[in-house]
Amino acid sequence: MAQTASGGRNWTFLTNHAHVLLALARQPDARLRDVAVEVGITERACQAIVLDLETAGYLVRHRIGRRNRYTIDPDGPFRHPAEADHRIGDLIALLAAPRAEHPAGGPVPAHRASSLP
Repeated sequence: MAQTASGGRNWTFLTNHAHVLLALARQPDARLRDVAVEVGITERACQAIVLDLETAGYLVRHRIGRRNRYTIDPDGPFRHPAEADHRIGDLIALLAAPRAEHPAGGPVPAHRASSLP
């Protein structure tokens, strides 16, 4: 695992599988090359993750001409037993929503933007 400049371990709350799923929820016709860049992984790793998600039934790949379009099943359950009663649609609704700009310049999730002054 990579180290931060301060010597701590570099980690995030979401896995690369979640990041790929969210990227495809935001843009269902994205090229996996672009998803990989957004997530910060290799294209091959992104392809493997999409295959994992397809095999588990979380998404379906539709071939449209030379491109793919991905449909996500929002009713798919979280895989860990501690969260198995939650659906991935809840995560997508929370984190894949369009973002609005915060007055201070930083992004703010759209569902919270309406409460800003």
